[in-house]
Amino acid sequence: MTIQQAGALLRGGKTSAAELTGESLRRIAQEQPRLNAFITVMEEQAPARARRMDEELARGHDRGPLHGIPVAVKDNFCTRGVRTTCGSRLFADHVPEHDAAVVEKLEAAGAVLVGKTGLHELAYGITSNNPHFGTIRNARDPERIPGGSSGGSGTAVAAGIVFMAMGTDTGGSIRIPAAFCGTAGLKPTTGRVSRYGVLPLDFTLDHMGPLARSVRDTALTLDAIAGHDPRDDSSSRAPVTASVPPDGVSIRGLRVGVPENFFFDYLDAGVERAVHGAIELAGRLGAVVTPVRVPDFAAINVVGRVILLCEASAAMAPYLDRRENFGADVLALLDQGRLLAATDYINAQRLRRRFQQEFAQIWKHVDCLFTPTTPNPAPRIGQTEIEVGGRTEDARLASTRLVRGINVLGVPALSIPCGTTDAGLPVGLQIIGPPFREDLVLRAGAALEDAGGSAEP
Repeated sequence: MTIQQAGALLRGGKTSAAELTGESLRRIAQEQPRLNAFITVMEEQAPARARRMDEELARGHDRGPLHGIPVAVKDNFCTRGVRTTCGSRLFADHVPEHDAAVVEKLEAAGAVLVGKTGLHELAYGITSNNPHFGTIRNARDPERIPGGSSGGSGTAVAAGIVFMAMGTDTGGSIRIPAAFCGTAGLKPTTGRVSRYGVLPLDFTLDHMGPLARSVRDTALTLDAIAGHDPRDDSSSRAPVTASVPPDGVSIRGLRVGVPENFFFDYLDAGVERAVHGAIELAGRLGAVVTPVRVPDFAAINVVGRVILLCEASAAMAPYLDRRENFGADVLALLDQGRLLAATDYINAQRLRRRFQQEFAQIWKHVDCLFTPTTPNPAPRIGQTEIEVGGRTEDARLASTRLVRGINVLGVPALSIPCGTTDAGLPVGLQIIGPPFREDLVLRAGAALEDAGGSAEP
């Protein structure tokens, strides 16, 4: 069931927010021992909130599509009076006195927050194997990782526990879980969604966005959370327009670019087959599929890694004397960041601007790009190396290879399910668009979803 479908049942008197929330909490209790998707469950607050939302609807006060819908947020979004750990021992007892901007907006939209989802420690990794709060498992195959860092959000949606869960994306941390868990996941344009009240990993690469059961559910969420926020100095004043694709949306005439270089090198055979199937489907729906060459994405990835190493180490600098509070993998990355020279960081930011200018030229020729989200399906828990396209790669570097550079560029990107491997593991298609054209990538995603099946678990 999607948010739109649940909303129709709510407004038709066939269910209630209390019933939906009760079912969500029941599913958490049932699945938590198997999946470990949540750090904190709001067992008392959520039912009380749901009852208030039902009372409002009964009085004719309808806050919009999210009214009465059970949702979750990644546990790096501050929640007033509810602990916010960021998956870290450092913040295990941190109880904020304010809500994140996104939480404020979800509340204003009538959503019912049922809990805080687990994540890779400090949102700094792709496995969600958390040494402090336990390993999070993929709902599609509990022996595999859900992806990171928003792994709890991905698996909570994939397991049908909540309709939508917020994630953060610094180098693919929404899109990787979406691909590995078989959900939709949207990384908006830089500045489209406020970062206020989210514990930062990286000052210039962090993005906030939803994982959901369908493309339109991500769009409904974006419409609720997007907009300028003066408390966030990176927040854009670009106008926010409705982004939910209509029923029967068409992509006839849409210019879909397929990169000739980088993005289709060294792919798992099942991933390659599924993504090319999605591209062929777009052509049958009337899109104009065009091969394009993109700027040097290997170099853009290097830029992204340098920026992330430096900025994450800067963000965590006040805590690095408490080394016993960090997991080994995260501590190693933070130590690497401290070894980089200031000149490396400055040159990375300079190159970033140059690559952004080069990449912007693509939109003169195509409307969006179709690529794989990840070159591989979800690795097994504990697997550090994987075979991809005939070569052995580090699992973390492989999984971020096709998504990290998009954060450097700051453009919107949507991951949607587009099939499975021979082993039945989900495959993600990444749809990349021009800045602030979330409506366009969502339109393309919804058309494919309508033609090929829902992202709904």
